[in-house]
Amino acid sequence: MKLNSIGNWCALGTLVVLSGCGGGTTESGAGGNATSDAGGASNTASSGDSSGGGASGGQKLTGAGATFPNPLYAKWFDTYKAKSGVEINYQSIGSGAGIKQLKSGTVDFGASDVALSDKDLKEFSGEVVQVPTVAGAVAVIYNLPGVDKLKLDGATLAGIFLGDIKTWNDPKIAALNAGVKLPARPITVGHRSDGSGTTNIFTSYLTAASPAWGRVGAGKAVNWPAGLGGKGNDGVAGIVKQTPGGIGYAELAYATKNEISYAALKNKSGQFVEPSVESTIAAEEASAAAKGKAVTDFLKWAMKDGQSAAKPLLYAPLPPAVVALNEKTLATQ
Repeated sequence: MKLNSIGNWCALGTLVVLSGCGGGTTESGAGGNATSDAGGASNTASSGDSSGGGASGGQKLTGAGATFPNPLYAKWFDTYKAKSGVEINYQSIGSGAGIKQLKSGTVDFGASDVALSDKDLKEFSGEVVQVPTVAGAVAVIYNLPGVDKLKLDGATLAGIFLGDIKTWNDPKIAALNAGVKLPARPITVGHRSDGSGTTNIFTSYLTAASPAWGRVGAGKAVNWPAGLGGKGNDGVAGIVKQTPGGIGYAELAYATKNEISYAALKNKSGQFVEPSVESTIAAEEASAAAKGKAVTDFLKWAMKDGQSAAKPLLYAPLPPAVVALNEKTLATQ
């Protein structure tokens, strides 16, 4: 899920479990224990009956997937183990790889930054339960000594990641950063090398922001026109941190943890917005309001025009008095 309402984007963490299945092994399965870290965005796990019975002391669960939520995962899993005795081993390997392991039955749960589509769900052997848990911001991170507050817009950002804008003092960047002394340093793009929900969020934004990005498109993995690939949010953060002139994208917690600067993006209102907990909450609320309006509009239509479709399908339309009552209720929404 992506939220673009304020020119910022964020991921909605999604836990994916095969309903009624034990999943993978009850020992270490997907890999080593997650370690406690700084806050971020995530989903948490309560899997099937791999050991018989519910979550009880001494039980072990395994999971794999998104790197985006790993910092919060680590905190949650440590805290839950201390509280319940349940050990949760999570391997932060990317959304695509985690979902692949869940399909093969080697883990108890998978984690993705993007909810699975109907097409994805058909590839599982059993029923899938998806549980959204928490949202977090994707930040445009950069390493440009002497520039503390970089401003960008969608079209310019797309030009950078397309490789069309090659130096930091390019006129298109300069126009957005009046009064800032931009160096003639080459730009080094960092991007994900693995299948990633974070990449899907980022490339979906670029697709919406720039017609030129259409030749690349959106997805968990794309054919990048320029740059260096890194595995996971940590990998991209590492490229940028180690490369003066570098730019990339990563979850906000990784930028903060690695003390990497991040840009403010221009939204539809012409304001420059930095990624933050507050801006992510605002994006969530705006998205929820839009969905609420869509549901209300549908119900209003169903109470009026939609009732005529009931009789031919052997349903009884609502009495006018009930329709009127419902319309009165919907008018307050």
